[in-house]
Amino acid sequence: MSDIQSPLPGTFYHKPSPEEPPFKAPGDAVAVGDQIGLIEVMKTFIAVTADIAGTFKGYSVEDATPVTAGAVLAELD
Repeated sequence: MSDIQSPLPGTFYHKPSPEEPPFKAPGDAVAVGDQIGLIEVMKTFIAVTADIAGTFKGYSVEDATPVTAGAVLAELD
């Protein structure tokens, strides 16, 4: 199992917008570079991408949650 960590502090979002589905669902394949979420910092949105490949296990934090740099955001099998 591998973790995807937050590259910086901010608010983590699972979805590109409130009315859209999450970037990934449990069981989805994840390739290196796939976007799994967004972090908002001072009204700027930064894409969170996978640096490893695997199968998406799930998000480790709730949608729209404040996170710190290095916090585990999602897990891959």
